[in-house]
Amino acid sequence: MGHREDLLEGAKRCLLEKGYARTTARDIVAASGANLASIGYHYGSKDALMRQAIIASSEEWGASVAQVPAVGGGAEARDTDPRDADPLERFAAVWDAVLQRIATEREFIAAQVEVLGLLPRDTALREAIGEVLPEGGEGLVAVFEGVPDTEVDPEAARVVGSFYQALLTGLMVQSLLTPDAMPSGRDLATALRRVTAGEVLGAK
Repeated sequence: MGHREDLLEGAKRCLLEKGYARTTARDIVAASGANLASIGYHYGSKDALMRQAIIASSEEWGASVAQVPAVGGGAEARDTDPRDADPLERFAAVWDAVLQRIATEREFIAAQVEVLGLLPRDTALREAIGEVLPEGGEGLVAVFEGVPDTEVDPEAARVVGSFYQALLTGLMVQSLLTPDAMPSGRDLATALRRVTAGEVLGAK
């Protein structure tokens, strides 16, 4: 790798180990083996590099989540159109896989939640994340529907993608606050069914 790639990898490591706001330029230099001048040359500033690091880390995490097995798993699942599976079963199964990732990657989750708190006061960070947010919603719809990104309807990406992003963000925060009281994928599917069926207050 060249210095640019080394710096980005170093910044991503610092993001996990020190967090977004606490990482200094010297931390990145130590983690990357590059030099201070190369940060300005390749990224303009340490803050610009850290913005790129949070976006790259999020994209990589999202790409790995996209590899979750289809409902049922195994070779037979690969030969089945995911759209033929029961929607709530698929919803529960994918969330179980996502929740497992959340539970085992606390440093990444902590960095994501930290950045959320910085957005109101950091215009450049807010704009950078805002630019990639629609793509993230599209990716989530593709994951939950089990189809390629290219098959996702733009309106579905906007509306349903925002729904999945809201759930994901809330679950990330909840995992840091009450990790022992997290819902399962089945719980989330049951909640969705009850809300849409008007059964939240119990049977009438």
